[in-house]
Amino acid sequence: QLVESGGGSVQAGGSVRLACDFSRYTNSRRCMGWFRQSPGKDREDLASIDIDGNTNYAESVKGRSTISKASAKIIMYLEMNNLTLDDTGTYYCAAAPAKYCTVDTPALGHRGQGTQVTVSS
Repeated sequence: QLVESGGGSVQAGGSVRLACDFSRYTNSRRCMGWFRQSPGKDREDLASIDIDGNTNYAESVKGRSTISKASAKIIMYLEMNNLTLDDTGTYYCAAAPAKYCTVDTPALGHRGQGTQVTVSS
């Protein structure tokens, strides 16, 4: 079970920190990450982190986002800065048992229920 939190309404230029609790997720956590879904748009894979802590980012969020895990490795975070209206969407954390972890790998596995982020001007 993957449980997201931290979404809400944010002004453009602001920041958001999303959390994914996977303490009750019993499947493989080899490759974890975040993706978002916005109305009328395709799924957008945002970031991934593998079991060794190696990270990958989509170009759209690179340089203004950080994916990380808590030291106990049961919480995963996505912090995004300089938010724009295009960042509005439902954000999902996901996990896949893949040996090779790229930015689009986590979405191929299990996902949480999502958390809404709405950016306003």
